[in-house]
Amino acid sequence: MSFKFNMLLASTVTALVLSSGAYAAVDEEAARALAQQNNCFKCHAINKDKDGPSYHKVAEKYKGKPEALDKLVNHVTSGEKAKFPDGHEEEHKIIKTSPAKDMAQIKNLIQWVLAQ
Repeated sequence: MSFKFNMLLASTVTALVLSSGAYAAVDEEAARALAQQNNCFKCHAINKDKDGPSYHKVAEKYKGKPEALDKLVNHVTSGEKAKFPDGHEEEHKIIKTSPAKDMAQIKNLIQWVLAQ
């Protein structure tokens, strides 16, 4: 391989590593506060199942799946059906933020869940 190609490859890899660090930064305190405000802990816990799966179980299910963030953001913003242990289904509560529909807050919450 040529020297120029190796330099380009090294620069690209470095840029990806640095940008992924910024993407992965999660504000845990803000995520927990948003979950608390929206009553998420009524149905979910970090390490044990309730009416909804534990956040640890959600993180395991989506580990390594590139669509995880988008799928879960849609789940908490669209009101799609959630299945309960007894078999009944209900619309998932839509996350409320201030200002309304603040996607940065919602994505932070989902990234926190996926980090469990």
